[in-house]
Order: sequence, then C-alpha cells, then structure tokens
Amino acid sequence: MTIRERAVAAAIGVAVATVGLVELTRVPGPPGPPGPISAVLPGLVFVLTVGCAVGAARLAPGAALGAAWTAGFIQLVGGVPVLLTEASLIVVLFAAARWGRPPTVLAAAASVGLVPILAVGWARTVGLREGYVRKILFDVLGTSSITTRVSAVLLGFTALGVPFLAGLALRFLARAQTAQAARQVAERDAYQANEIARLQEAQNRLARDVHDVVGHSLTVILAQAESAQFIEDPGSLKQTMQTIANSARASLQDVRHVLTPGQESSAERRGGLDTLIETVRASGHPVESKEVGDARPLPPELDAVAYRVLQEMLTNAIKHGRRDRPVLVERRWPERDSVENVLHVVVTNVVDVSTAGGDLGGGQGIAGMRRRLESVGGTLDVRRADDPDDPSFIAAALVPVRPPSTGVPA
Repeated sequence: MTIRERAVAAAIGVAVATVGLVELTRVPGPPGPPGPISAVLPGLVFVLTVGCAVGAARLAPGAALGAAWTAGFIQLVGGVPVLLTEASLIVVLFAAARWGRPPTVLAAAASVGLVPILAVGWARTVGLREGYVRKILFDVLGTSSITTRVSAVLLGFTALGVPFLAGLALRFLARAQTAQAARQVAERDAYQANEIARLQEAQNRLARDVHDVVGHSLTVILAQAESAQFIEDPGSLKQTMQTIANSARASLQDVRHVLTPGQESSAERRGGLDTLIETVRASGHPVESKEVGDARPLPPELDAVAYRVLQEMLTNAIKHGRRDRPVLVERRWPERDSVENVLHVVVTNVVDVSTAGGDLGGGQGIAGMRRRLESVGGTLDVRRADDPDDPSFIAAALVPVRPPSTGVPA
C-alpha cells in the first residue's frame, strides 16, 4: 500500500472509533450517579478495538479479523451494549475474503457461520436491555420462538455472507484478470520469439542460397578459366570465354532471384537437374550421369531442395575432385509400387589429395545441405571411401517425393 492509502485507512479507523465513542456516550446507563472509570473502560476498549479492526482491514486482513473477534469477546465479557457502529465490521469480512491469505479466508468463512449463532444465543441467555437495538434483539429475538431465532440466524448469515462473498468474488475476478494479463504477455513473448526465429531462419536460408549460387558459379567459372590458359586454338578459347560469360550472367540472374522476395522459382526456370549437370560438364570437368526409374515432377519446395543440394554436391566435387577423373551422378527414382517414396541422389568423385580436407562435415556447404534436407524430411550421408588407389567422397541425399497419381480422385 502507498502512504496515501495507509493514511486513508487510518482515518477510516479513527472515524469509526469516534462514532463509536459518541454512540457509547448516548447509551442510557443505570439510574443513579455515574459509576467508576472501570465501569466504562470495557466500552472504550471495545470501540477502539473496532476502529483498529476496520482501519487495518486492507493493510492486514488477518490481524483485522483477529481484532474483530477480540472486540466481540470484550463486548461479551464487559457487558458492552450492542452499537450500530459494529455494522462496520462487515468491512473486515470483505477485506479478509478479498485480500487475506488462505488461512484468513477460511477464518472469515467460519466467522460468517459462527457469529450469528453466538449473537442470537447471547441475546437469548444474557439479554440486551440497553442500547439502540434493544427492541430488535431483545423484544423480538429474545422470545422463545424457535422459528424467530432460526430466522435471526439466517438473517445474520445473509448480512455477513454478502460482504464475504463479494470480497471472494472480487478476489477470483482479480486473479482471473492477472492470469489473463500474464497469458497475453506470454503470448506476446511467444509471438516475438517465433517472429525472431522466423527472421533468423529466413536469414539463414538466404545465406545458404547465396552460398550455393555464388559458390557453384565461381567454382564453375574458375574451372573454365583454369582450362582456358591451356587452350591454343583461338576458336576454342573464344568459345570457352563465351561459356565463362554465360555462366557469370546466369549466376548474376540467379543471385537476383534469390535476393528478391518471392522470385525463387522452380527448377524449370533454372533448367532442371539435367541442365545443372550440363553446366558443370561444359566447364570442362567430366561428369557421368545416370538416372534410374521413372522421373516425376516434384513440388516446388522439394524441387528447390533437390536442385540446391545437387548444386552444392557438384560444387564440392569440382573443388576437391581430380580434374582427370569424372564426377559420377546417380539419380534413383522410387518404383511406382514402392513404399519408400524418396529420390536418391548420389554424387561420387575421386579425391584430389592436394586439396581435400580430412573433415567431411567441417564446411558450411555440407551443413547447409543437411539443414535443407531435414527441413523437408530428407537426410544426407557424406562419407569417404578410402581406396588406396582412388580415394573418393560419396554424398548421398534422400529427397522425399510425392506418390505417383493412381487416377482416382482423393
């Protein structure tokens, strides 16, 4: 609570105690001279305790409820008359249900059940012959009618239960609002985290695409340029330079498509896997291609994965393979009745021991191929065949494909 709220609570407690003291002075006492101070002391302590209970209701609901019970005990033992000021104690019940801890809430619920019974029993056995409510609590409830006493108890339950239930309802409503606010914060944080992850994935995908396009194009151009220095025939040299220019132009166009959102098209625009193989073959590096099974069109997302993965495989084969030995490319399509609907793409090249590294998984290209395939449910296996005569690298990719159409509508 703030200092202002504490001051308001203290002022309310003082106001209740003041009203109780004024009301206590107006209660007619027994005939004769005024009694000693000890005769009025219980009343003073009673109204001060009531004021403290009401003032502390918001700050310390448990202590306020204990003070309310203490006031009732003082009234019972000291013979303090019933005052209208006592009605302010319903604030204590409300505060206990609204802000109290679970034990305080249970004690307040017990108070709602016990106070009316004890009050009616006290009015019946002791009698109330003084105070403003004598007509109600003595002339009416002090009768011998069981129905009247039961009705009085039910009335007490209602009078005390309404503020208690109101505090309990506001307590649950506040908790529900807090839970709703926490859920909204969690949803907003989750959305932001997903958005960041999406942007990071898009950035990584763009980096992989640029790596594949630029790396493959530069590798092909480099191979063509290296072979051009050994060409003596002007016509062949001109053809080789034209091929380099075409490769650079195609690479630039491919990079533009990658960097332009929504422009990454299918392998049909790129010319397909066969054209990719022919591009490598045109660079002067021998390539032997083999295709088994009936080829089928791939969905755009699988088509792009297959193209980029084969592109990176061929790039690695040119970089680390021997120029005098061909790169073997094998594509095996699944049979029409096969349960395994995957396209096997296997690229094998003889290792150039002067350029090949020992760690097959250390490059970004292999990691990028693996992430591409895993994103569509495929796998990548890269291994080295340590043949003493022809050590080679074998890269095998499994790309999921759609089952062949059966001609029956789905």
